[in-house]
Amino acid sequence: MPALTPDTIRTATETLSRLTDYLRDTPDPDEALALVEPLLDEYAGLPVQLADVLRALARAVQEHPDTPRSAEADLLIMELRTAAWEQADQHALHYVLDDLRALYDSAPATEPGGGWCR
Repeated sequence: MPALTPDTIRTATETLSRLTDYLRDTPDPDEALALVEPLLDEYAGLPVQLADVLRALARAVQEHPDTPRSAEADLLIMELRTAAWEQADQHALHYVLDDLRALYDSAPATEPGGGWCR
């Protein structure tokens, strides 16, 4: 695996920005749900991954010998861990996608030109 760099991570965030822009253009719901689904995967989605990253960062900073041993450092590390728990709580968003897909699939099909006439 190639070494991680800030540019590698930036590429991932740029991809998320492109997805956001795409979703703002109101794409077909099936396509939109399919694109977002990997981000909200119950086990490997963004909330779980970000929570893991934040916990790992907190551990790396806390265990590094150059980290100041102070109340301020402890508080900042605790904030990282709290944010990790909050992110992990979002793992259930995949259920929202399932419910949206079911709602969309159960909606009556609309026929072309079947709207209101004036």
